Amino acid sequence: MSESPPTTPRTPPRFSATFDPYTIAQIQRAAATGIYDIRGGGAKRALPHFDDLLFLGASMSRYPLEGYREKCGTEVVLGARFASKPITLRTPVTIAGMSFGALSGPAKEALGRGASAVGTSTTTGDGGMTVEERGHSKTLVYQYLPSRYGMNPDDLRKADAIEVVVGQGAKPGGGGMLLGQKISARVAAMRDLPEGIDQRSACRHPDWTGPDDLEIKIGELREITDWEKPIYVKIGASRPYYDTALAAKAGADVVVVDGMQGGTAATQEVFIENVGIPTLACIRQAVQALQDLGLHRKVQLIVSGGIRTGADVAKALALGADAVAIGTAALIALGDNNPALEDEYRKLGTTAGAYDDWQDGRDPAGITTQDPELASRLDPVKAGHRLANYLSVLTLEAQTIARACGKSHVHNLEPEDLVALTIEAAAMARVPLAGTDWIPGHPGTSF
Repeated sequence: MSESPPTTPRTPPRFSATFDPYTIAQIQRAAATGIYDIRGGGAKRALPHFDDLLFLGASMSRYPLEGYREKCGTEVVLGARFASKPITLRTPVTIAGMSFGALSGPAKEALGRGASAVGTSTTTGDGGMTVEERGHSKTLVYQYLPSRYGMNPDDLRKADAIEVVVGQGAKPGGGGMLLGQKISARVAAMRDLPEGIDQRSACRHPDWTGPDDLEIKIGELREITDWEKPIYVKIGASRPYYDTALAAKAGADVVVVDGMQGGTAATQEVFIENVGIPTLACIRQAVQALQDLGLHRKVQLIVSGGIRTGADVAKALALGADAVAIGTAALIALGDNNPALEDEYRKLGTTAGAYDDWQDGRDPAGITTQDPELASRLDPVKAGHRLANYLSVLTLEAQTIARACGKSHVHNLEPEDLVALTIEAAAMARVPLAGTDWIPGHPGTSF
């Protein structure tokens, strides 16, 4: 009787690196619907980020500070270049612009409460100023956007600073979307829009075509506000050297650079994942532009896009920023994407932490919604307290790192305090690869 031939072990099937399950699902969805996917939450792809940098703590060649008896300052002054009333913040961590419409009224109130408790600022976002946010924000920055939704001179004068938005990190060169289910009667009235109809924000300002027109607009805003308010210009990171230089030349007091990891209310996914550059890649270019103009620290630089920890804050400051802005992290601190709500997120076809349905207005946490029943779930006092706690921790963590590097102020951190773990991060941040003196792309450094 002959023996059976030995069986060859079957190789487990492997997904294609090009056509992975997610890509296949996206193709199938596009084929079935004929429309592109719209979502919020910013880029999900892995990008070089602050995690790829490490600090060189003090030992022999540097002298650390004692945390319990030696002070480390965190305050920052924004807008002293031209404004007669610059703003002073106790912490270099600010709240980025997120609109009423994208967020609920209680969420805007909670942001104001939390930021004011620690001495920092909030920003209105698209759609205008709400009484909740102005009433509970000690320092409020008013965003002046291409859409002009909700814009009026009286609110400009009520604000403590004005941020002219040219672009956002998640969509530089593109406008956003607010779906009809979030266009409530109140949102519609503030934006002069029909209730319940999808709204797309403009991608560029209607009354200028370049930096010369921006200079004229900044002059107009200064006249409206009697030259009191600092004027920020916010750009989405794509060509940060030139855009920062042009904003500074146009007369900005502060430049805000928003990297690719920045979130957004909603836009096309293809845009979020494929347009712009990482936050880590834009900071040194923006700083270089200000240095070349002799304006570094005279024109303040705020960096946003994926800030999560005090270490991220400290690294951004070490690379040359004056302050940072947080958006997604602030919403999480308020209570969004809470695992305790997992069952409700699953009913929406998503999961806590995925952010896929923020733009749909069905947020069970009551933060990214205009549904009165859902919005009522958020207690703005408790949520504001959580945000204040989080902001305090970010500040303390940044101070801890600064002291470990021997610095008496967080703004004394510098690129010399950093090394990179990857060649990509070393090239982007222009700091040496750890264990070497080599900065990729820079002559005179050695491997």
